[in-house]
Amino acid sequence: MTLGHSEKDCNHCSAVDSPDSATRPAASNASYVCPMCPSVSANGPGACPKCGMALEPSLPLAASQAGFACPMHPKVIHDQPGTCPTCGMLLEMATVREGKGRNPELVDMKRRFCFGTALTVPLLVIAMGDMIPGLGGLFSSTWNPWIQLALAAPVVLWCGKPFLVRGWQSIWSLNLNMFTLIALGVGAAFLFSLVAVIAPGAFPDEFKSEAGLVLLYFESAAVIVVLVLLGQILELTARERTGDSLRALMDLSPKTARRLTGKGLDDEIPLDRVAVGDRLRVRPGESVPVDGLIVEGASAVDESMLTGESIPTEKRVGDTVIGGTLNQAGSFVMTAEKVGEKAVLAGIIAMVAQAQRSRAPIQGLADKVAGRFVPAVATIAIGTFVAWSAVGPAPAMLFGLIAAISVLIIACPCALGLATPMAIMVGTGRGAGAGVLMRDAEALERMAQVDTLVIDKTGTLTLGRPSVAAVQAAPGVATRDLVSLAAGAEQGSEHPLAHAILTYAAAEGINPASVTRLEVVDGQGLKAISDGRTLLLGNERMMAAAAVETGDLKGDADRLRDAGATVVYLAMGGMLQGLVAVADPVRDTAYEALRALRNLGLRIIMLTGDGARTADAIGRQLDLDEVDADLLPSDKRDRVLALQEAGAIVAMAGDGINDAPALASADVGIAMGTGADVALESAGITLVRGDLHGIMRARKLSRQTMRNIRQNLFFAFAYNTLCVPIAAGVLFPILGILVNPMLAAAAMSLSSVSVIGNALRLRRAAL
Repeated sequence: MTLGHSEKDCNHCSAVDSPDSATRPAASNASYVCPMCPSVSANGPGACPKCGMALEPSLPLAASQAGFACPMHPKVIHDQPGTCPTCGMLLEMATVREGKGRNPELVDMKRRFCFGTALTVPLLVIAMGDMIPGLGGLFSSTWNPWIQLALAAPVVLWCGKPFLVRGWQSIWSLNLNMFTLIALGVGAAFLFSLVAVIAPGAFPDEFKSEAGLVLLYFESAAVIVVLVLLGQILELTARERTGDSLRALMDLSPKTARRLTGKGLDDEIPLDRVAVGDRLRVRPGESVPVDGLIVEGASAVDESMLTGESIPTEKRVGDTVIGGTLNQAGSFVMTAEKVGEKAVLAGIIAMVAQAQRSRAPIQGLADKVAGRFVPAVATIAIGTFVAWSAVGPAPAMLFGLIAAISVLIIACPCALGLATPMAIMVGTGRGAGAGVLMRDAEALERMAQVDTLVIDKTGTLTLGRPSVAAVQAAPGVATRDLVSLAAGAEQGSEHPLAHAILTYAAAEGINPASVTRLEVVDGQGLKAISDGRTLLLGNERMMAAAAVETGDLKGDADRLRDAGATVVYLAMGGMLQGLVAVADPVRDTAYEALRALRNLGLRIIMLTGDGARTADAIGRQLDLDEVDADLLPSDKRDRVLALQEAGAIVAMAGDGINDAPALASADVGIAMGTGADVALESAGITLVRGDLHGIMRARKLSRQTMRNIRQNLFFAFAYNTLCVPIAAGVLFPILGILVNPMLAAAAMSLSSVSVIGNALRLRRAAL
């Protein structure tokens, strides 16, 4: 929440530390510069010696380096715990802590709360002794005020110190926030009572009761502090719970790994000593230590902690395994490929932590209102005091003071500040547990507004693993000879079709034929020499260029293409030998998932670089609204831009390098977790499972989170709109009701609790 503070100022705030910053080490690898005097730089935060401006980081600190960030202002980053100089909120760890380690801020707040409660309870008994039968004469009027002071002073000055310091900082820096109101309310009640005890004669008669005494409000100040502490504890506890799903993933990762030595023995080492290229042994029941490839053995691996899929995945030599997943049946040896921060699990944790700290565009509404709210409340409090002092019943000024303090406390915009960040943190954490990773809060919000889904074919609608669907030999040609020649021509090629043909030949026990002088013909296929004759393996264009007749098999080829397969012909010595059809199977979940998205009103368009005939076949099979084929990567991007210019809000789903430009251009980019790294980097949402149902989950999560945010903002706005006039005393002339500052503090805490509780409902959201 930004209270009277511009976005640019937040950059400056990132260099302003809390009061004990002088004792803190400078953030490692962080360079700070003056925004006004570029020649001034320092290794840590501070003020410019020339102009006095706060130094700001020249480069953004990485989440792994910057330990603590403001939940309201993600640009405010410190290397130690403290408070945000803009809104006064406690800074929280930028990354989720591993294990069940105690949050030092939460521990401190609990300590202050327990101590404050222990003193506030007897203070209440003493202050209200006249109202409790049998206690009226327990304390004489002479000692009673001093005992109240002795009990209240530690509560206000030590237990409430964090709030008083934050409030003073907000006034000094003119960044008025929720703690401004708390500090003013508590400070006014305590200082008024302190002067009443030390110098009661200094007050005019308007502040005295009919008995000639100045009433004390030590118990109100103390109760307010205790209730605010309780609200902080509830808030910090709720924030801790938002990281439970990620913390569970971190806790499942092993702390050690079994590295194979040169003698074939296992050497158990700490996980942080594993290096890329190390050979590691994983036994049954153990967690996979890091990301890598299986080089020996086979097993079934439970990847549910990462993907949510309950059925174990069969893994063999050459398959990838992910660190933190659980090996079940067999034993295998793997080669480490990604360790530390480069591992998949570490990337997921970092992405979710970043998303939880990001700001949704809707938060601008809260910022805009809050920027004018605190000054308005201060003005209302002053007006309330003046009005009561002028027309209120005796003692008029005392009534005015009570009403003004109640206005300051009850209007504290804690709930307003929590409305958006709490929902974002809980929502992104819930998504992570369901295999939907949000890069930032903007992607989460925009996904709820999407009306057009543009989707790639290969690897997104299809599995991305082409396989041979049919082999049709020409009359007089043996099928095995046809496959052998095709496999021989494809040896050494990296094309997906080559992989499919070679895999099929190996499965059938067919050895590739010997070929020489292999040549790639762009846009057509392969040319080679086998047994002294020219071998051609390619499309109809290649056959036509070589005057090879395809008439006998053309009908079969058309039928296979209509079914969505890609057809390659093989000719030898100018004579057609046959054809091989390669198909990329449509995902089992594709039709059901797309139908569900259409039922939500989304328009679904497929963009692909494949030929029109194959693309149309997939489009008919999945009942798509539109199909665009034969597209280059730039064509996909242009199509997305054209849709946006026509007024559509576009989400693009893809997995390949050729999808990256369109993913980056779309309002929301959705990357399949099984795809290329550049696609993942270009997307705002990543589907860990590579399952199209993840798009549906992302849509549901986005809409539920935005609904939750709107509910929270309504609670906060409605609460302040209703309660401020009541605290000011508008009901006193009608019903004789005047809100006590203690009740105002309880109501303020209750509003925060309602927002926190509503946000936590997202943890149980059905996706």
